[in-house]
Amino acid sequence: MSPIQSLTPQDIVTELDKYIVGQADAKRSVAIALRNRWRRRQVPSPLREEIAPKNIIMIGPTGVGKTEIARRLATLAQSPFFKVEASKFTEVGYVGRDVESMIRDLVEIAINMVKKEERERLEGVAAANAEERILDILLPPTSVPSESTSDYPVTLDADAALRLPVEQNDNEDSTREKFRHMLRDGKLDDREIEIDLTESHSMPMVEIMTTSGMEDMQSNLQDAFSKIFPRKKKKRKIKIPEALGGLHSEEMERLIDMDKVTKQALKRTEESGIIFLDEIDKVASQRSGGHGPEVSREGVQRDLLPIVEGSTVTTKYGMVKTDHILFIASGAFHASKPSDLIPELQGRFPIRVELHSLGKDEFVRILTEPESALVKQYIAMMKTEGIELAFEQDGIEELASIAVEVNEKTEEIGARRLHTVMERVLDELSFTASEREDKRFVVTAEYVKGMLQDVVEDRDLSRFIL
Repeated sequence: MSPIQSLTPQDIVTELDKYIVGQADAKRSVAIALRNRWRRRQVPSPLREEIAPKNIIMIGPTGVGKTEIARRLATLAQSPFFKVEASKFTEVGYVGRDVESMIRDLVEIAINMVKKEERERLEGVAAANAEERILDILLPPTSVPSESTSDYPVTLDADAALRLPVEQNDNEDSTREKFRHMLRDGKLDDREIEIDLTESHSMPMVEIMTTSGMEDMQSNLQDAFSKIFPRKKKKRKIKIPEALGGLHSEEMERLIDMDKVTKQALKRTEESGIIFLDEIDKVASQRSGGHGPEVSREGVQRDLLPIVEGSTVTTKYGMVKTDHILFIASGAFHASKPSDLIPELQGRFPIRVELHSLGKDEFVRILTEPESALVKQYIAMMKTEGIELAFEQDGIEELASIAVEVNEKTEEIGARRLHTVMERVLDELSFTASEREDKRFVVTAEYVKGMLQDVVEDRDLSRFIL
């Protein structure tokens, strides 16, 4: 079950704070939306079916955390999550993808997620079965003596049949256990055995050049061919570790019930799926009517409307209802505004959250506070070269100041500017790290200024380099 059952909105915000700096309003909104999904599942039917998710539009410049909030939220909820740019979709007749394809992609993600969970659950059973099959090859089970070759009379008496091979079975069991310990200790790794392994599919690739709405025909044809032409087994002579790996995979495929996986994945998609529609502002019409791109943009919105409102989409795994999938849209809305979306689509995104531009203080926190902070990443990477990299506080503040300055002078790209600035500052160290004799390197404010001064002062140069 999802861990969201035990997470309150405050807990969700606390978890998001580990990775995202600031943007308290956006975190609060998504935390409530996520908790509401759990609350809905506790409501008895038929009222539960009437409770629709409160979709969200996040408005703010690029690089302020819109995508990261949605991605971390999906990870936290263990929900199928799919991110797609709205500008990839166009109405029928224009080049682009069918809007229903995002639901099919979400189902694929859910299938892989449930299958991974099943693999983890069945790992021990598959490993044990693979081990037994290896031992069967190393020590083939002794067959029951036939009437012509046995000194013992053939009898239907169960007690007599059990009495005869007792000593032999004890010896076999003892030997088998010795081989089992040797196998687990790696003492048999150099031995080769002959084994039947299932060959991987070598079906010819079938490429379909189609219009929108048909892009999944290729995978459907591949599935059909795989059922018509089942995989064959091939006898191979390989070393025991490789054989163990191959048998483990075979056992895992045999143990996983794909009907059960599909059923759970479809349910999880419908109940807890999250779709992140990025660049929603790119399909907002800036004027009513018109032709060319404006027609296409409004067409995309009208195609998105039934999916967001709630409809049934056909996938190769079955029918999927989109009524309770959570949609989180985002856009910078520089050249347009949310009110430029068609009224019906606006009504399906009742919650609007504005994300603010980041300043120096936020940049300093982004560099140091999150669990995957940029400073921590570079320290870890340089450690692989034996370099002890350190950042003084004034050096970090100078990095943040220059990032803010460049954002103001050129395009505003938010925290993504920090990646560019850091890479430029540490360019020399990254290039020479493997040959350096001095194994300690300290980044100070003076060093940062020295590396970036010329670029920052030349506005035209900074436009191209930073």
